[in-house]
This record gives sequence, structure tokens and C-alpha cells, in this order.
Amino acid sequence: MFQFIFRKKQKSEEFLPVPAGPQTKTADQGSAAPDFIQPNLKSNLQGLQNSFTNCSDVVFRTITVENSLVACLIYIDGLCDTELLDQLLLQPFLPGGELAQAAAEKNLGTLTRDKLAAAGKVQQAQTLTNLMDGILIGQTGILIEGESQGLLADFSKSAQRGIEEPTSEKVVRGPRDGFTETLRVNTSLLRKRIHSSQLKMESMSIGELTRTEVVLCYIEGIVQDELLHLVRKRLQQIHIQALGGAANIEELIEDNPYSPFPQLQNTERPDVTAASLLEGKVAILVDNNPFVLIAPMNYWTGLQSAEDYHERFQYMTFVRWIRYTFVHISLLLPSLYVALTTFHPQVIPTSLLISVASAREGVPLPAVFEALIMEFVFEGLREAGIRLPQQVGPAVSIAGALVIGQAAVEAGIISAPMVIIVATTGIASFAFPRYNLGFAFRMLRFPLLVCAGFMGFYGIVLFLIALSVHLVSLKPFGVPYMTPVAPSSSRHLNDVLFRGPVWKKKNKKQLLASIPPDMESDQTQESRSRSK
Repeated sequence: MFQFIFRKKQKSEEFLPVPAGPQTKTADQGSAAPDFIQPNLKSNLQGLQNSFTNCSDVVFRTITVENSLVACLIYIDGLCDTELLDQLLLQPFLPGGELAQAAAEKNLGTLTRDKLAAAGKVQQAQTLTNLMDGILIGQTGILIEGESQGLLADFSKSAQRGIEEPTSEKVVRGPRDGFTETLRVNTSLLRKRIHSSQLKMESMSIGELTRTEVVLCYIEGIVQDELLHLVRKRLQQIHIQALGGAANIEELIEDNPYSPFPQLQNTERPDVTAASLLEGKVAILVDNNPFVLIAPMNYWTGLQSAEDYHERFQYMTFVRWIRYTFVHISLLLPSLYVALTTFHPQVIPTSLLISVASAREGVPLPAVFEALIMEFVFEGLREAGIRLPQQVGPAVSIAGALVIGQAAVEAGIISAPMVIIVATTGIASFAFPRYNLGFAFRMLRFPLLVCAGFMGFYGIVLFLIALSVHLVSLKPFGVPYMTPVAPSSSRHLNDVLFRGPVWKKKNKKQLLASIPPDMESDQTQESRSRSK
């Protein structure tokens, strides 16, 4: 039953190899006739002004020499470095400047292109559409009287956040830099760690209105071609009006959207991304988003922390086992307590049973409803602590838990052992190194409680069997979710159950490179990627 709920409707799709290389999508692809730039400057300006009607931040800066209109600069205020623009273009157009003299001698276009070489990135635009595309991403468009093509100079400048330590993946020992909302800053952080021409970054544009730049990053020679083609094809199949961020891409390209378990890893850490690329995975960087998607993800990756590889292997093996224990306590402890006290009290030692029974005396609710209510209240307090301002959030959540728990016990609505169980479960849930995997366990805790409340140990066992079948059947991007445990790979278990020493892994073949993606698991993404 649970497998049927988790599994999405299957649709067949033939895998078509996609040629390598940058792939770019724009909203202007279509059958419309190209609007070529004309030598008449006024007609070109009229077309641009019609397109930028009611756009107060778009500046048209006309340049006249001897009362004749000779050129126009078009840029977006706030995205353009106006100081550099004045220095390289506007000052030379002043009386006596070299561009003003060139305008009188009718060779302005050639001299302007030579002058703009100092701007770095300069390109030509043959159509008004191409010129507008450049202006919308922060470039400066230049139209010159008598020239049948425009120029795009990269004077772009925008406010950006400095490189800081990631707040969601803090470590005691390790790098302190994290991704920002600026795409080129993020790509440079990866280049700083991998100094190789094999590190490839393919750029594409997604979103008909937003035209968000997305970069597909991988290491040539390490990543498998099947995996790379599959991820690239799914990205190219996305057709939506607006791309809100990396989370939208995650939902649009994952294999099983109804599974509570994450199938793409998200991270703010460049060191984690670089390590994943060296394992043969691919990374998806999205402009204006500090989170990077890494594909594929498996269950054990979600239980590993970045700090596991910045400390000695003996320490991290011990910490990893503590983490594994607490992670599964957070899922099972409330259900085991409900099953034991409701259906199997004979399993509990007599002295402990007497203590629990005396604490529950007078409580009007069954244990399963106690647990559901307390878990629901705890989740509400956790959410309130996150959403409130940082100065008062933790205080409100802790005080709320203490006050509500103490008052409920004194009123005889909730038993004291249940408060202990829920508090222990909440503490254990903080051991998750990946927030999205912890969310999956928090969700599954409620149906597991219901199964334990109605069927006891039998309900727990049936739920765990269904959950195990679901986990084993998941194949994000053709790679089994439980690898290397299922299917078993004994030589790769060294980095799952234990954090093996680095000197043992020096010449070992990477796990992902040894498991070819199952291309039969590739499902069509078009039905979920088209916006209505």
C-alpha cells in the first residue's frame, strides 16, 4: 500500500543522447522574423522605446555632436557601472574628445569598438532582440548612427553579498566560505578548489520571463556520460515562465516527486560540491541562489556531514555511529513507546511498568493520541522558533516547550513519560546533518505512530518493511538510493558504516563511477516542467 502511494505513475521515454556543449534557451526562439538593426538610429531607438515602455529604470542616454544625434547608450540604472561608463565613453564624446572628432570624420563605429576594448567583454548585436537581451542582464547597449549593428559592453555592476560561512552547514573544523547569490562568485569558488581544465561548466537559460542563468558543472573524464546526458536532457526539457530558484529545478527533474525523501542534495558549501564532483556527480548552480544542487543523492549521503572529512577518521567514525543512532531514534522512539504501553506491556520490566502505569494514572487520552498531540505541538514550536526573529525565536520555543509540557503534566492531560519521550525525540531529530532528509523523517513519524497505535509491533514492522521496499526501489538518475548497501558493494562500505582513513582510499575507484545509471528508470519530465 505504501509503495503504491510513494510511486508515481510510470511513463515510457526513449533516451536520446544529447550532444555535449553549452545549451542555451531563450524566450525569443521561435518563428518570428528577426528585427535587424537599421543604419537609421532614430528608427532603432523607436523600437527599443516601445519595448521598454513604462520602464523607469531603463536609461536612454543620447549623444549629440554639433547638434546631430550620433549615438545612444541604453542601460538599466542600478545594474551598470556609470563611473566606468562616463570614463570610457561619455568623456571622449565631449568637445575635443577623440570620439567627438571621429563622429565628424564619419568613422565613429570602428573607433568606438577599439575604445571599448578596455571594457573587457564586448560583443556585437545584429538584432534589437539580442541588444535587449544584453541590456536586461546588465550590459550597456550602444547604437551608432549609420551602423547596421549594435554593441554590447559589459559595464555591469550589482550589489552582492560577501562570502560568509554557511549558516545551515556549520563545522568546527573546515573551510568557512560559502556560496552566495552571485553565480560567477560561486563558479570561481569551485575553480579555486579544482584547478583543472576538465572542470566543465555549461551555461543555459531557463524561464521565459526570468531567463535565469543555470550552470551545469561536472568533471570530464570522471562523470559518466549517461548520467551527464540524463541531467542535461532534463534541464533542457524545463519550459516554465519563471524560475524561482534551485528548489523549482529540484522538483522538475527528480524521478519520484511523491517520495518524501530528497533525491538531489542541496548545499551551501563549495568544499562539499567540489568533493561531490570528484566522486563523479554533477552540480547545478542557479543564479540568485546560494544553494547548489548535486545529483544523484543517496540515503547515506544525507547522513554524512562535511566535517566528517576534516577530522581524524577515529573521531568521525564514533560521531557517525552516534548520528546514525539518534537519527533512527527520532523515527522509532514515540512509536515503540506507544506500542509497548498499549499492546505489549509484558515486554516492559515490572518496576518500569509500575512507574509508567502510575504516571499515566488519571490521563484521559490513549497513548497514541498523547503522542500525536505532543509531536504536533513540538513541530509547531520548532517552526515558530525558526520564523521568529533570531533574538527571540530560541527563547520562545524553549520557554513554550517547558511551560506547555509542565502545565499539561500538572493538569493530568499528558503523562510525564510522554513528555520525556517527545523531548528525547526532538533532541534526536537535531542530529540530522541534512535538513531536507530530517524533514522526511519528521513527516514519517506521524503515520508510523498511527500504525503503532492500531497494530502495535506488527504495525511498526509492516511500516518499516514498506519503507524499506520504497527506499530500495528509488533510483534517482538511475543510481540506487541505498547504494552501496543495496545493491551491496563491500569495498565501498568503508565510507558508510565507518569513515575510512584517507590513505586507504588513495587509489580506489570512485563508487559512482563503478555503478552505471539504470537508463530504464528515466521517466519523462515534460508533464511536470510545463507551466500552465
